[in-house]
Formats: sequence, structure tokens, C-alpha cells
Amino acid sequence: MKKIAILGASYLQKPLVEKAILMGLETHCFAWDNEDAICKDMVHFFYPISVLEKEQILEKCIEIRIDGIVTIATDICIPTIAFIAEEMNLISNSYHSSILSTNKSKMRKSFEKFGVSSPKSKLVSTHENLSIDGMIFPLIVKPTDRSGSRGVTKVDTMGQLKQALERAIIESIEKKAVVEEYIEGVEVSVESISWKSNHTILAITDKITTESPYFVELEHHQPSVLSKEIQERLKNETIKALNSLQIEYGASHSEFKINKDGKIFIIEVGARMGGDFIGSHLVELSTGYDFVKGVIEIAMGSYNSIQVLAKNCSGVYFLSKETAWLNSFFEKNNSFEIEKKILNSTLKNCTSSSDRSGYLIYQSKDKIVLN
Repeated sequence: MKKIAILGASYLQKPLVEKAILMGLETHCFAWDNEDAICKDMVHFFYPISVLEKEQILEKCIEIRIDGIVTIATDICIPTIAFIAEEMNLISNSYHSSILSTNKSKMRKSFEKFGVSSPKSKLVSTHENLSIDGMIFPLIVKPTDRSGSRGVTKVDTMGQLKQALERAIIESIEKKAVVEEYIEGVEVSVESISWKSNHTILAITDKITTESPYFVELEHHQPSVLSKEIQERLKNETIKALNSLQIEYGASHSEFKINKDGKIFIIEVGARMGGDFIGSHLVELSTGYDFVKGVIEIAMGSYNSIQVLAKNCSGVYFLSKETAWLNSFFEKNNSFEIEKKILNSTLKNCTSSSDRSGYLIYQSKDKIVLN
């Protein structure tokens, strides 16, 4: 039986674990042993080692003699995976690429070098003597190395900047933040998969977020309703961005803003599936392509040509104080629902994705608009 290492044990990895077991693989999972580690009892073997401890995980993976290593929907595991794959001659992006795709400052510099359209930005490690010469308010402040909207704040004045920077730096693993110009416009993401630097666009996802200052995602819908011309430009810019970050293998999730003039700006790229059920559920629901299986196959060293088997609409709605009106759809059976769950009976205002209290995933021939 072939062996696969899975980094992370939270609900994000559950579809990955389930699929790997269905594929007949022996699963070895590495993560902190805490209440969020729901995959602990699902996998064949569990090791209570932080995903940041790459040397410890490497030692164990060599002992196990794994055949592949993978994660989905989380950035924090990407450098460890690349490090282990390089040391063991497994399929993965390079370690250098993993740093480019998980550090927002280095990512911006790479975009600039390769002519990828992105907002003007500045790396900051302290709010003291901060200079933002040449940058125009409003600005977005975010940790260099976190995802899920953690520590992200929009600021309109210098007076708000200090507090936003302190919040971002506290959330950051390396204790640094990026200050970048805010792009007003429509938000989308592009979901893709790569094999030997050949990139296939699977879907474009339309997004709805909370208002300023935190911009937490509340809805995702596939396929995009944007014009074909804009979608083609998004696809072309995605491929350009992936090449700039030296992404050669596996899933990627590229986030964009499109302003009122139709100009496209790339916000960031994750060398992994989109979270919030985008990669694990919505892509397959809308296209028929088993994205999770494809990512596992690539990690194990094989690649099968991609076939789009269906053309449906899919999406997810998240429950929070901002979307309290969704409660009625959680209280009844809906013909379009695939899965729904209440995670917390108390509704909170969203300052990050962890504040959301439930979700409803749908599939239909048409986009489902709930109100």
C-alpha cells in the first residue's frame, strides 16, 4: 500500500483524508493534537507534531518512507511540504517557490519583476517611522504570512494605520506586515491545477465579503457571471502569476480585484486549493472534476488529463451576524442544498473567517440567490 503524508488535521483536511482513504492509500497525518484535530481519528497514523517543524516531520517521513505529501486550503503547511519533497525527491513545487507563494511581500516583488498587475505595497515590521510616500489612502494592512482574512484591516487615515499594523504584526508568524493600496471593485478567485508548469484553469469564483474594514468572505459562487472577455484576461493573468511564483505542480487559488474601469489587479496567490469549500466541494459540484483526487494523484507522481463532466452552478453561504437572514434556510430542507451545518448557535460579527457560525453548500442548474 502506498503511503501519503497529510499536513494539518482540521476540518479543512477532512475531504483530503476521506479521498486518500477511498483511493486505497495509507494515511499519515501531522498536526497539533488539539480540539480542532478532527482528522486524528480518521487517518491510519497520527503524529502530534506542529506542521512548522519541518525537520521533525522529515525525519518521520523518511522512517515511514512516504510516497507523497500534500495539504489543501492552508498556506502554513506549504513550505514544510516543499522542504520534505525536495529532501525525499517527491513531487512538489520547490522550496523557493513555496516562500514566494506564502510570503505576501516576496510575492509582490515577484509580481513586479514579471510584470503581473498588482497593487503598490510596502513591507513593514514596526509602525515606528512608517513612511507611505507615493501610496494613496485607503490602504489594506495584512500579515505577510497568514490566510483566512486574519489580521487584515482597511484603513482610511494615518491615525488608523498604527492600530491596524499592530493587529497584523501580532497575527503574523514572522511578525511583519504588508501595507498596500486598496483596490475598489469586484472580487473573484481563479482555481487551477498544474503539472510540470502546464496550468489548467478549472473555475472562476465570484465572491461576496463583509464591508470595511475586515472583508471576510460570506458567499462564493461558481461559475463566474463576469463577461467572457474579463474571464479570459483573468485566466491569462493567472498563468502569468503562477509562472512568476515558479508554481509547477498541484492546486492554486489566485485572488483578484477588478475595478470599475475593468482593470484587473491580482491580490495574492495560494499554491493550494481555495478554502471555504471552494476547492474541496465547489469545483467538483460545478465542473464534475474531482479536484481533491487530482491533487492527490499529482502528489503521488501521476497525472490524468482533466475532463470537465458537468456544467452546473454551485456555491456556499456562510452564517454570521451579517447574514442572520440565512437562519430560515437552515431551519428547513432546501431542494438545492448539498450540505449545511451550524457550527455555533451564537452569531458573531466577522473579523476573520473563524467567526462564521455555519455554512450552506448548494448545487443547481442556476445560481441560487438567497435573500
